[in-house]
Parts: sequence; structure tokens; C-alpha cells
Amino acid sequence: MRHALNLATALAVGLMPVAALAQSMSPMRGEVNSFTDAFAVRVFPANPYNQKIKIEVHVYDQDFQPVEARISPAIFQLGAQASRPVLVVVPFDGAAERKVRICTESIPFPNEQTQIRAQICGKFFGHRKS
Repeated sequence: MRHALNLATALAVGLMPVAALAQSMSPMRGEVNSFTDAFAVRVFPANPYNQKIKIEVHVYDQDFQPVEARISPAIFQLGAQASRPVLVVVPFDGAAERKVRICTESIPFPNEQTQIRAQICGKFFGHRKS
């Protein structure tokens, strides 16, 4: 039992630096008031790693169904320790409010040893004002 506990502790300590270097995006939440038929959100994906990564930005509804949104840029490479702005414009589609998830996904480069696809999502609320 003591050996298993020591092994679990060693694994947890050994994995902590990996968890600390997680891909990020800010802000993770937001509310936007708009007087038009769409609302805009600017997010900042960040790369904490010491090598460049490929990023894709996607927009989903509350049930993670894809939402037609304008994303600029939608796909790009992000340098080591870098961050950059991404503009996301979401239509209300006739509704007075819209809740969406904006997700940043890191895409592994071909021929890399690690082929992990990471995703981080933020929740955003748009309110249409008349």
C-alpha cells in the first residue's frame, strides 16, 4: 500500500510541469451587447510551449454543434511563448440572445512524436439591443 502511494505521489509530481504548460486563451468568458445582427469577440490564444504550434479556432453552440461564424484568422501558426488576437463575429440568426463556445484547438504537426490535439473553450453571451 505504501509503495502504491509513493508511486502515485511520484507520478503526480512528475506530471505537474506538463499541466502547468497548458495551452490557454483569454478571455474565457464574456458578454457582448450589440445593436446589429451579429456580435464580435476578440480572443487571444496563447502558446506556452518552446516550439511553434498550429492553431484552429472554432465556434460551437451550447451543445457543441458548429456555428457559422466569421473567424479571422481561423487557422494559423503560433510561435513559441506567443499570443495573438483572433476576431470572431457571430450572427444572432434572428434571436435576441446567443450563447456560444469559442474553442482554440492545437493541431499537431505531421511527423511530430506527440500527436495530442488539445482544445480549450470559453463561453460567450451575445445580447441584441434594439
